[in-house]
Amino acid sequence: MAAYDFAAPRLYLDAPLAAGARQALDRAQANYLLNVLRLRPGDSVLVFNGRDGEWQAEIRGDGRKSADLVCVEQVRPQVPARDLLYLFAPLKHARLDYMVQKAVEMGAGALQPVITRRTQSTRVNLERMRANVIEAAEQCGILSIPEVRESVDLTAALAALEPDRLLVFCDEGAPVANPMAALEPLGNNIVKIAVIVGPEGGFTDEERARVAARDNSVRVSLGPRIIRADTAAVAALAVVQSVLGDWR
Repeated sequence: MAAYDFAAPRLYLDAPLAAGARQALDRAQANYLLNVLRLRPGDSVLVFNGRDGEWQAEIRGDGRKSADLVCVEQVRPQVPARDLLYLFAPLKHARLDYMVQKAVEMGAGALQPVITRRTQSTRVNLERMRANVIEAAEQCGILSIPEVRESVDLTAALAALEPDRLLVFCDEGAPVANPMAALEPLGNNIVKIAVIVGPEGGFTDEERARVAARDNSVRVSLGPRIIRADTAAVAALAVVQSVLGDWR
């Protein structure tokens, strides 16, 4: 098996991958590889579909508007995504794009928009979210495509959590100021984790009480400064991955 090439172009294909499998590129993919990256027939591309691992593929065809990719060999087997659910109040356009991309980079396995009293925007473009998820996965070497879930209100989101799923509640009023100190006593055998971050302006007092009252929840602070909701995604997931996740 060839050594992994971190500099190689990487592409998500929504098709089965196996040795010899051939897949025609759509117009956008062909333009990206042939005209933006200026690749030629015989050049290698890494491809993945979230199910069959990652494969080295070769470009076949002689045009500038269309091409096929043929799988040559598997370079990484598929591994299951960590069961890390990120719950967030939707933001507006560019900031939502940023937040989704960073949550994927930080290892979220599913993204759940949650509507709260102070949510900035209740209309969420799920197709745009999924496009950002795929782009982040392509750029960051991620094998699994995180699930993008439909928006729900806070009550429904809390009710849908399994009893054995730990809920990490990012709460500016948490009793322990150090978030790592709040998580460390929980041990390292937790399989299912959810992280919830509120909107700009925070949860209302009623919402905070509702989240904190859920069994199997822990409140954590994200420091002494007020940070934006998109920044909180990175901060919260970094803390969780460092103490309970795959950064250990």
